[in-house]
Amino acid sequence: MVRAKAVTVPSTSLGLPQQHSGVSSVIVKTPFHQVSCCAPVPCTSCCHSRWPSLTESTCSRLFYILLHVGASAVCCLLLSRTVVEKVWGKAQGIQMPSGLCVHLFGHSDCPVLSGSGAVYRICAGTATFHLLQAVLLVHLHSPTSPRAQLHNSFWLLKLLLLLGLCAVAFCIPDEHLFPAWHYIGICGGFTFILLQLVLITAFAHSWNKNWLTGAAQDCSWFLAVLLATLGFYSMAGVGAALLFQHYTHPAGCLLNKMLISLHLCFCGLLSFLSIAPCIRLKQPRSGLLQASVISCYVMYLTFSALSSRPPERVILQGQNHTLCLPGLSKMEPQTPDTSIAVLSAGIMYACVLFACNEASYLAEVFGPLWIVKVYSYEFQKPSLCFCCPETVEAEEGQRTGAARPVDQETPPAPPVQAQHLSYSYSTFHFVFFLASLYVMVTLTNWFSYEGAELEKTFTKGSWATFWVKVASCWACVLLYLGLLLAPFCWSPTQNPQPPMFRGHCHRIILPDKKQPPV
Repeated sequence: MVRAKAVTVPSTSLGLPQQHSGVSSVIVKTPFHQVSCCAPVPCTSCCHSRWPSLTESTCSRLFYILLHVGASAVCCLLLSRTVVEKVWGKAQGIQMPSGLCVHLFGHSDCPVLSGSGAVYRICAGTATFHLLQAVLLVHLHSPTSPRAQLHNSFWLLKLLLLLGLCAVAFCIPDEHLFPAWHYIGICGGFTFILLQLVLITAFAHSWNKNWLTGAAQDCSWFLAVLLATLGFYSMAGVGAALLFQHYTHPAGCLLNKMLISLHLCFCGLLSFLSIAPCIRLKQPRSGLLQASVISCYVMYLTFSALSSRPPERVILQGQNHTLCLPGLSKMEPQTPDTSIAVLSAGIMYACVLFACNEASYLAEVFGPLWIVKVYSYEFQKPSLCFCCPETVEAEEGQRTGAARPVDQETPPAPPVQAQHLSYSYSTFHFVFFLASLYVMVTLTNWFSYEGAELEKTFTKGSWATFWVKVASCWACVLLYLGLLLAPFCWSPTQNPQPPMFRGHCHRIILPDKKQPPV
């Protein structure tokens, strides 16, 4: 018999600390001889001796992240021509044994076990694995429900299921897999990009409202807003200068120059609109902090796009030169820099993991319409958690996302049956389903997957990947612009809040609750 003790602990999402009451996590203390990965035993029982503070939800999330990282690493190894040549000694890829091919397909023309075909098949297995769990965990709100064990337990069986789905995908012939799965991957990849843009704009918008709430009461919060704004604008400016230095050349790179200049104009326009009087009349908390965060993200997307485009070749002083890539100096031949590719890929994957974890948390806090509700959330009290509510008051059977100020008295911890999840399990797996498709199409150059190689994807780039990233940058600008102009499309139901800044900054001392105000 497994002995479980329910405790109320803070829940954190990747990169952003959050605390909310009424959210349960289960820590299980189980003797070693009773642990079975095939049984419904949470993963905390396996790692409790080393990390006793890990909760059931956090440990499960780490396990799924490791599975996704491992699958992505296998995709990279099978897509690398250098690895295939050194390990198997075959430049044309790995072939399935002919006898097994005849038994499975009736002919000796087998699917290739490396290259873009292998990436498509592994990602098909991982995407199906997460989609199945997302469907099975829909409308799950209690960590004590039997369905919650599907997410937190049966790890050996789930690993075998994942390997089995990938093996079945390798048995599907190319002509039956690529036509439909390619378009599914494109749609899923674009959906995941839009989800990332929603999260970054919501992050900037909520962070700005959070700290401006404190800036109206205390000069220290105003100073924090000022320093953060200057910091993000400084990073955006330094990034633009480095892009001009390393991704342009006097003899060419006209497209890069136009793109960087256009995106700088976008950042200036968004900054001006954020503090325009007509905008602040509808949104009193609109400010430069959110515009600085978006400007910094736009510069990152510009860097990601420029590092993904094919280089230009021109003849200078009778020699063939490669332009528009980081080089030693303006007068020397510019050659591809693998460190830039590794940095871009690392930031991209960190954003993937952030989106998967943060979306599942917001879905549990605000309910199914979290994409809309997260923008309209009003902070009662400033906090250092940047954008997310510290505490959440969730009623049984209803996910309204109504927040309770942290300074109010909290009721005693509810029984285990009334406690809620720290993040939405179904949304967590569905976003990982989209992330698998996004990784698949990113590694295989989106629309031109034929002959894709890892060395070319992150060093030589492709026009398809370049224009996808440019389009995602423009979509981010349009999304933020729509966020600023949205209040003009309907009449507000409440009176606008008073402006957050007066003629000068001063500290407001609130009267004591026990004494009548003067």
